[in-house]
Amino acid sequence: MRRFTLAATFAIAVGALAAAPALAQQGLLPLTPPPPAPIKPYTAVTVTAPAVDNDPSFVAFRRQLGDAATKKDRAALAHLIVTQNFFWMQDRDLADKQKSGIDNLAKAIALDAQDGSGWELLSEYANEPTAAELPAQKGILCAPAPPVIDPKAFEALLGGTGTDPSEWGYPINGGLDVHAAAQPSSPVTEKLGMVLVRVLPDQQQNPDAPAMLHVATPSGKSGYVDAQQLSPLGSDEMCYLKDAGGWKIAGYIGGTSP
Repeated sequence: MRRFTLAATFAIAVGALAAAPALAQQGLLPLTPPPPAPIKPYTAVTVTAPAVDNDPSFVAFRRQLGDAATKKDRAALAHLIVTQNFFWMQDRDLADKQKSGIDNLAKAIALDAQDGSGWELLSEYANEPTAAELPAQKGILCAPAPPVIDPKAFEALLGGTGTDPSEWGYPINGGLDVHAAAQPSSPVTEKLGMVLVRVLPDQQQNPDAPAMLHVATPSGKSGYVDAQQLSPLGSDEMCYLKDAGGWKIAGYIGGTSP
């Protein structure tokens, strides 16, 4: 799921840049948005990927979730969600406590979208093998889990490059190929290890082509990587809890606008 979320996260960022002129006309942004920080060499900050949660009961639950998503079985999905106290966090809890968990989740992830993207998203979460406990809520696990990064090194990286945290991702595995052009068949110019990678705000020109992200590497060069092989530092999260009846979806962090 993290690969999917990455593509969605960066697509949203790119879309926001594309929408900037319209927002500027509404007085919501300056008429001339600030240009992206220049490409230059930066310190390679090591990233440790999150650990997989191999709890057999959690694996079995995710299998049930995936089955419901594949069949688009709303009734089956409803049984996998808490009946009370479902939360939907953005800057505050947006969940309507008068409505069921399934109704709140459906709104948060646009489950009823005509293009089926809500069910596809649910399937991606079912396939996400990592999860981590929320620091402020013991017993609540959220997926995907974040990677391990030295916070001081990351802060120094942001300051040195003049970038924002949303501009950074990391490879799923070491040895990620960087291509000369936005085509998987183009020459490989370098390989990336498990380090933070800056993602540049480029839009893909051909929507039918494989998803490639334009990146700046620690060497100060730019190239293109497979979007499915790079993970974002931050993404929406599905949250779970385990009660006497087993695992349930407890809430969602992020999601669509209410």
